[in-house]
Amino acid sequence: VGAVCAAVDAVMAGAPNAFCAVRPPGHHAEARRPMGFCLFNNVVVAARHARERHGLRRIAVVDFDVHHGNGTQHMFEDDPELLYASTHQMPLYPGTGRPDERGVGNIFNVPLAPGSGSTEFRQGVSQTILPALDAFRPELIIVSAGFDAHAADPLAQLRLGEADYAWVTAELMEVARRHCAGRMVCALEGGYDLRALAASVAAHLRTLMTA
Repeated sequence: VGAVCAAVDAVMAGAPNAFCAVRPPGHHAEARRPMGFCLFNNVVVAARHARERHGLRRIAVVDFDVHHGNGTQHMFEDDPELLYASTHQMPLYPGTGRPDERGVGNIFNVPLAPGSGSTEFRQGVSQTILPALDAFRPELIIVSAGFDAHAADPLAQLRLGEADYAWVTAELMEVARRHCAGRMVCALEGGYDLRALAASVAAHLRTLMTA
């Protein structure tokens, strides 16, 4: 939790972006209880910190972990100045993340069927998430960067690769440049095949370093 708050401080002080190699992950943690390997919801704490310390209001969280971030959605869904957008496998734990879960119009879920790969993932991001972000005009983008949608990951059945993670990182960086001076904080979520995780994080970081 401290790392993501420090990362928010860094980008607000002029750093182009930040990546937090945190463990455990956070996006399943609810307001009053841990869940699904997650003790504290790192990205929600980061958003709260950005509001209280830096006075930001319009904050977006984009989540490309293979599992839906139920905790993040539940803590964002009643606040129109917070946006949550997620790609995730469905059906899969925790069972949330249907497209009709819209909150107050600020929740954008893109469920992907088992076996989906690059085409379906990129289409969902391009057709749903990127337009939602542009309409929202965030002051800060926080990324729940889970890499367990990789084809080699043992916990799910999506078929993404390192090139997909580099692509979505670049697309989100472009949105951040358009609306919030490039400010983007990324927090590690899932990833359970260590070689695939390492390669995917490396692709993500190489893209972040082009800022």
